Amino acid sequence: MRELDHLPPAYLLTNARVPACLIGAALPADSEGLVRVDIAVAAGRITAIGAALERPELPRVPLNGCLVLPGLVDVHTHLDKAFIWPRAQNADGSFAGALAAADADRRAHWTADDVRTRMDFALRCAYAHGTVAIRTHLDSIGPQTALSWPVFAELREAWRGRIALQAVALTPIDLVLDDGEFLPLLDAVRRHRGVLGAVTYMSPALPAGLDRLFAAASAHGLELDFHVDETADPGARSLALIAEAALRHGFEGRILTGHCCSLARQSEDAIDRTLDLVARAGVAVVSLPMCNLYLQDRQAGRTPRWRGITLLHEMKARGIEVMVASDNARDPFYAYGDLDLVEVYREATRIAHLDHPFADWPAIVASTPAALMGLAAGRIAVDHPADLIILTARSLNQALARPQADRIVLRDGARLDAVPPDYAELDSLKGMPHGL
Repeated sequence: MRELDHLPPAYLLTNARVPACLIGAALPADSEGLVRVDIAVAAGRITAIGAALERPELPRVPLNGCLVLPGLVDVHTHLDKAFIWPRAQNADGSFAGALAAADADRRAHWTADDVRTRMDFALRCAYAHGTVAIRTHLDSIGPQTALSWPVFAELREAWRGRIALQAVALTPIDLVLDDGEFLPLLDAVRRHRGVLGAVTYMSPALPAGLDRLFAAASAHGLELDFHVDETADPGARSLALIAEAALRHGFEGRILTGHCCSLARQSEDAIDRTLDLVARAGVAVVSLPMCNLYLQDRQAGRTPRWRGITLLHEMKARGIEVMVASDNARDPFYAYGDLDLVEVYREATRIAHLDHPFADWPAIVASTPAALMGLAAGRIAVDHPADLIILTARSLNQALARPQADRIVLRDGARLDAVPPDYAELDSLKGMPHGL
């Protein structure tokens, strides 16, 4: 589509296919939930959307039925861990192996320069793929809190206007009850306009830790974001306890819970009780399908028996907001990935059967996480920036059938010439073996 190489200040994209759930117009959809539209763009913004728009004054750019998505939103990532795999490989692919390798790498190598370099590398990957917003968890343990949050703030400013960035404090729930750990963490979150969070697991400290987090979030007007039940153990029921705490505290801010893997291993009665609580409390859920597929139910010499993901269909049926995200990228928790939400949506669809019908599932990497982050993004709508991803695929089936490496990304209406950076850029970091 050479017409997209040098776009004028104003133009009309004609004959595009767009998921109906992501467009600010009521038009009849096909069996995949797609609508055919023309999209008028001027001065970097969308000025009109409709079927067969009459805009004779605008140059026409025919898309011939290609699929168009808005800029996508990655609501759960770990940019501070990203791309450490060459020097911090997971010896056995297990969750315990990931924790040990990441902890050792953080202690040995996470200087401000190291974290800044890898986070910027990850952001350039995401930007080239068409992402417009990212929420990252930051390990906030001991001296790392004072180091990583200023680096994040620096990068948030440097990337302003390209990727909207949010950060969540990540610490074990036990440390929430330790003033020496929690008070500096809370101060960093408040100073840097972050989100309060923790890794929750079935610890004696969990109830009191949750109460302290909810009380602090209420007192300081903060949102909450938790790592929850990332295990196959059906006895892991942090999700229900979080929902109960939200109801007990009358918490009115946004709450996001990630992973929630163990729910799929519980009895139907336990599932129903938990999901009823989650729906009542207004708790949202993000599944990390690629990371959980990689880590969960891994045992040497044994084929995994389940997919590791949470119950997205059952949650959605109850009105619970659900979404998916990248999670980790080339680190001990997930050896692969590139912060590419088109890939995440494709794999989530395959892993969790988000098809037959596709319905409004495309929203899980776009408008739903954007709303959770409080952003006017993830939709194709009049007066929104013309941040678009144009695929050569002409249907969702085609888009999911092969990698969309030839996609064209528009930012503010202009073609983006960014490409994912070369891994060799990271070779100079301390501890990095070359070529891995």
